[in-house]
Amino acid sequence: MSNIIIVYHSGYGHTKKVAEAVLAGATYAGANARLLPVSEIDDAAWADLDAADAIVFGAPTYMGGPSADFKKFADASSKPWFAQKWKDKIAAGFTNSATMNGDKFSTISYFVTLAMQHGMIWAGTGMMPSNTKAATRNDLNFVGGFTGLLAQSPADASPDEAPPVGDIETAKAFGARIAAVTARWTGR
Repeated sequence: MSNIIIVYHSGYGHTKKVAEAVLAGATYAGANARLLPVSEIDDAAWADLDAADAIVFGAPTYMGGPSADFKKFADASSKPWFAQKWKDKIAAGFTNSATMNGDKFSTISYFVTLAMQHGMIWAGTGMMPSNTKAATRNDLNFVGGFTGLLAQSPADASPDEAPPVGDIETAKAFGARIAAVTARWTGR
């Protein structure tokens, strides 16, 4: 069974909801997965990250990039970087913002760069977008992420209201994909 850690920051609860859906998908697919909020990282959590087979990064997109709280975690990861402790682990990422675009790709690109600096192996969504006339907001991958999972929550919606069902189901499918990719990579 592969070991996946979803390390994330959520400012208002929407990104946490996405993280929980990624967790549900990974767990359903047979992985040993857990959530790790960046606010709860201590020495034991750093050791858990070092021991993981895959690390999934998650943060809201604020002002065209990942939240400052996530960035603080990323900056602190220079210690495992120096020792190459995350080299050859699977990496993936997700983000959420109030608008459909919201420059979310800048956050995903940041995650990719972070993973590449650590020598990790990046896994995208592996999903086709819902881009037909018949598509609805609740279809899988309606926001159209390939490099990473993209979700959208209106600025005036509570976490009980958003992200919509389609984004949550996309997050579950993404979690299952990361579990499958990790199992294939590790042979477990």
